[in-house]
Amino acid sequence: MAFEPKLDQDEQLLTVEEAAELFRTTTRFPRRLIAERRIRFIKLGRYVRIPKSAAMELLSDGVVEPMTSAEARRAA
Repeated sequence: MAFEPKLDQDEQLLTVEEAAELFRTTTRFPRRLIAERRIRFIKLGRYVRIPKSAAMELLSDGVVEPMTSAEARRAA
């Protein structure tokens, strides 16, 4: 059974540097995400690329919605 990667042909692939720009961090952060396997990535020989959808998914998963005052009182 062959492995079928889930990557659209039109998917934009980001370099580590481009991902860092998108995250507004240094290159160390996306490299750490890759090393810890916390983000999908593609290895092309010695090159590493991050699908833009994976980067956007990571950003959207980190969104924290504000609490209403009633929710804040219950949480305390």
